[in-house]
Amino acid sequence: MVADLRRLRHFTAVAEAGGFTAAATTAHLSQQALSTSVRQLETELGVDLFVRTGRRAVLTPAGRALLAEARPLLTAARTVDQRVRAAAASPRVWTVGHSPALDSAQVYTLIEPAITAFPEMSFTLRQCYPDQLIAGILDGTLDLGLRRGVADGADMAAGVIGYHRIRAAIPASHRLAEAPHITVNDLADDRLVLWAPPGASFFSDFLMAACRRCGFEPDFVVSRVQGAAMVAAPLTTGAIALVTAEPGPVMNGRVRVVELEPPLLVPVQALWQRHTVSDIRDVLLADERVRQG
Repeated sequence: MVADLRRLRHFTAVAEAGGFTAAATTAHLSQQALSTSVRQLETELGVDLFVRTGRRAVLTPAGRALLAEARPLLTAARTVDQRVRAAAASPRVWTVGHSPALDSAQVYTLIEPAITAFPEMSFTLRQCYPDQLIAGILDGTLDLGLRRGVADGADMAAGVIGYHRIRAAIPASHRLAEAPHITVNDLADDRLVLWAPPGASFFSDFLMAACRRCGFEPDFVVSRVQGAAMVAAPLTTGAIALVTAEPGPVMNGRVRVVELEPPLLVPVQALWQRHTVSDIRDVLLADERVRQG
């Protein structure tokens, strides 16, 4: 049995409001109509969704399970409506959001298979901070989100779309700057510069974890120049930045990017709305499977 979307909206309204009276106001329905709709949904599913205590409605275990599934399903339904209307009004634009840890050139390379496969489609790349990235995917303004590292997608679907090699961006005057390559262990006595504090960035968490796996707790500072390329961070901090730039001199020779050995690869995670389909997204994920296969 497939639950009626209208009744799912009514159920979700009650769950989020914590009661039928408050939900009826936000849903612009009478309390009786709302209660009847939820009762019909319970009958269709054959389970109790709420424990009703006075004016409060507390979710049962079945209700909590349904709420977890209903939210992304309703979001996907809203996105379908938006996309159908947009397709009728004008040529389609596919929007890719990406965290600041990925630059636009790297994003272009990752989605180039889709750009090639869909020549009639317009693509827009949009840099977003992590909270904006998640919000944009959930409200349908972003068709795909890209971020470094792999974490729980919560109400979203997720998959790895590519990998980038990590290297060290070192001030040119530093003792390690002229080394042909270094190891993560070589950084144990140096300060690292991060673009965001651990806990606020998947990429920062990934780098901290890489150091910890090598047996040391890294000393770090957060860059005070936000929005700039991370290869510039050593200039204002004197610290070493772990970056995905190509090896060699950068910033007019004031910083040198040095290889890490053995290679350290950071995954790029793609995020999208659950319960949605996309030929463009399928091309990107299939391309990554081919590269890994």
